[in-house]
Amino acid sequence: MGSQSANLWVLLGLGLAGILLMTRKLKKVIREDFGAFVEKLQLLPPPQPAPPKAPHPLTGLTFAVSDVFEIEGRVTGFGHPDWARTHDSASGTSPVVSSLVEGGATCTGKTVVDELSYGISGENKHYGTPTNPAAHSRVPGGSSSGAAVAVAANLVDFSLGIDAVGGVRLPAGFCGIMGFRPSHGVVSHLGIIPVSTSLDTVGWFAKDHNVLRRVGHVLLQLPYAVPRSPRQIIIADDCFQVGKIPADRIVQVVIKSSEKIFGRQVLKHENLGDYLSSRVPSLKEFQSKKTNGQLKNSSLGLLATVMRFLQRHEFKHNHEEWINSVKPVLAPSLASQLHETLETADTEIEKCKSIRNEMRLALNSLLKDDGVLVIPTAADPPPKLGGRETSSEDFQSRAYSLLSIASISGCCQVTVPVGSHENCPISVSFIARYGGDRFLLDTLHTMYASLQEQADLITKSKLSKKTVSREESAEIAKEKGNQAFKEKQWQKAIGFYTEAIKLCDSNATYYSNRAAAYLEVGSFIQAQTDCTKAINLDRKNIKAYLRRGTAREMLGYYKEAIEDFKYALVLEPTNKRASLSADRLRKLFQ
Repeated sequence: MGSQSANLWVLLGLGLAGILLMTRKLKKVIREDFGAFVEKLQLLPPPQPAPPKAPHPLTGLTFAVSDVFEIEGRVTGFGHPDWARTHDSASGTSPVVSSLVEGGATCTGKTVVDELSYGISGENKHYGTPTNPAAHSRVPGGSSSGAAVAVAANLVDFSLGIDAVGGVRLPAGFCGIMGFRPSHGVVSHLGIIPVSTSLDTVGWFAKDHNVLRRVGHVLLQLPYAVPRSPRQIIIADDCFQVGKIPADRIVQVVIKSSEKIFGRQVLKHENLGDYLSSRVPSLKEFQSKKTNGQLKNSSLGLLATVMRFLQRHEFKHNHEEWINSVKPVLAPSLASQLHETLETADTEIEKCKSIRNEMRLALNSLLKDDGVLVIPTAADPPPKLGGRETSSEDFQSRAYSLLSIASISGCCQVTVPVGSHENCPISVSFIARYGGDRFLLDTLHTMYASLQEQADLITKSKLSKKTVSREESAEIAKEKGNQAFKEKQWQKAIGFYTEAIKLCDSNATYYSNRAAAYLEVGSFIQAQTDCTKAINLDRKNIKAYLRRGTAREMLGYYKEAIEDFKYALVLEPTNKRASLSADRLRKLFQ
């Protein structure tokens, strides 16, 4: 008996040690702030004006800013410790940040950006990659990754980021929140580290469309006006064929919502690539050595190439001297891009300017004052953390082909979540003409509730069709587990039961059966956990109580084991196993 007790204590100690290690691991992976912040601070708004004056428009809201915005007395990190080390504290606060604080909002901190705010993955080896609250194993998107995560994790009401080639729109899409990129130049760039001057735009994130709109009214300095509805909603059919996200589902959400609110007459379908080919002649003239990827010969692919050319050229123009003098350690993908030799002849830059002007005119002509262009925000679901997908030419080509439309034209764009696909957020984007920022915010305000309603309806419809097949597959896996159990192939049985749980995690029997297999291999902690899950799903699952009682007895939790056996007897008073086990433990330990 003494030897058996000693073994039980050893098992209990090992189990507790395992739990502690797993807890520490989880804490490292998902921090309390999801790794969104590089610095916590507090900028408080001024006192409220006395009545009858109206209160500040952003009263009660909190926000964070990407670590490219200057705040007086603090060093702006730009996503790299060598930048922070070689630069002094800011002598003033960015006017954009000041206007929000003066508008009644409280700034609570600075957030992580990609290294030198250059990438689109959101990964940063120096400060850690913020955890995507919507998909923990996926990248959050960049460059304003921390700002998006802070909003998605409900740490702040809204946040600021910089969008040159998608730095606000892409993380908004990947994290399942809203992101607004205003028309280029309508929000001040003072007190912000530049990335690509002709593309940089101050954008903002929010979960609540009303908050997104309120922030827009402050930053865009919009006076009151009667909201306008769109007279045409143009779905760019070819853009929805670019990536791997199910296009039909997103399009149906927009179509059904538009028909419900405005009527069928507003809808129009367009092949955007063909339209741009006829309206942007300078695009075909642009030549670059970097035209790889699946879309290299399409108008959208060429537009992406122009955007990347501009980004690289202007970034090097802004920061090459610092890079050469400090020689910071850069991520391989960033280093290879920045050290590539590019032809930057004046003729190439002039072609880019021509393309930008022609693009703006072309989209303004297509959309006029009351049109909205509909495209997917992202071509692909957010890639897995630590993978190579984000640096692949095909992934970047697809992503940039969509992001370049607003970046090159300077038009405004808003990203709107519309459900999920394979446990990853999916979103749609609306683009309005250059200067149509108020109109775009009003359109979102009008359509948001309907878009979410239609997304929910389509998701439920898809789930109901999948449920039958998933449940059938789960039952097949369970039966295979039962057969393996009978053949005393315990690990094989655990594998099949685990497969069944993955397919249908709301079935108590699957957890209870796996617990039985865990008991056979001496994994008492896992057996107890599975039984608890089974009981939470089904309070009358007698087998789960019996198996948890056995697991707890083996772990030395005798009082709890007795309670489990007693409860099994309440459910089934004639159960001999429960009766014998309870009596035996009472005699020994009471």
